[in-house]
Amino acid sequence: MTAYETLAVSIDDDGIATLLLDRPESLNAFDLTMAAELRQFFEQDAYDDAIRAVVVTGAGRAFCAGMDLSAEGNVFGLDESLDPTPESLRAHLDDPAWDAGVRDTGGQVTLAIHRLPKPVIAAINGAAVGIGATMTCAMDIRLASTAARIGFVFGRLGIVPEACSSYFLPRIVGIPQALEWIYTADILTAEQAHAGRLVRSVHEPDELLPAAYELARSFVRGHSAVALGLARQLVYRNAAETDPFEAHLADSLAMWHTSVGDGQEGVAAFREKRPAAFTGRASAIPRIFPD
Repeated sequence: MTAYETLAVSIDDDGIATLLLDRPESLNAFDLTMAAELRQFFEQDAYDDAIRAVVVTGAGRAFCAGMDLSAEGNVFGLDESLDPTPESLRAHLDDPAWDAGVRDTGGQVTLAIHRLPKPVIAAINGAAVGIGATMTCAMDIRLASTAARIGFVFGRLGIVPEACSSYFLPRIVGIPQALEWIYTADILTAEQAHAGRLVRSVHEPDELLPAAYELARSFVRGHSAVALGLARQLVYRNAAETDPFEAHLADSLAMWHTSVGDGQEGVAAFREKRPAAFTGRASAIPRIFPD
């Protein structure tokens, strides 16, 4: 496992990884180092088959207080000498200078979270503002402490919602609610976020992580890592399809591959009235969507 400067990672016996945003002295503010390390974790380290699910939380009294605005120059790390257009950005996607100087760092993190074929749960323990709020939208489920305060505050800074949140947030809470929160840029209590369906449940501070771990264990204990990963891909990808036939094609491939893999053990265990011993690995999930 990589040694991190802004993160801490631990893995329990059930394969539940705790990913701790670990800059408590700055309320876990997001900087370019944290962005790079989150990408390292979600693009590489989290694919270790020892990890079955990920719980993300913050050290100290905050989850993530947003972008660290103390950096010199462009605090978002963007190259102000460039003048990108939709066409030029697509043409330069493989150019390291454009990757670092134009592409949204938060979006690169949330794309990595989205692509991971494993459950990801946010345990929002305190302030989650700006990127601290939007990064959780790419996670599957959000639980919040009563101490949590969540804000899509971009309008106050003269910028726009980032981290692909214009894709994820409306899918979670609906377009009118997403726009109201973005327009007002208010700080939401945990109860308001729950009423708006952003968070699944609200917990007392000392009960938040136990609840997140219990939920994560219910996802992975006795379950096939391959079936879980494929189901995650199917739900996210097919929810955006315009015709159910496309979902049928992907479902067909996923069913075929699981039926000749862990599905055989699952059926045998059911017939023999015993716990299943699945051997499929999330790192070897078959491809079910076209490139």
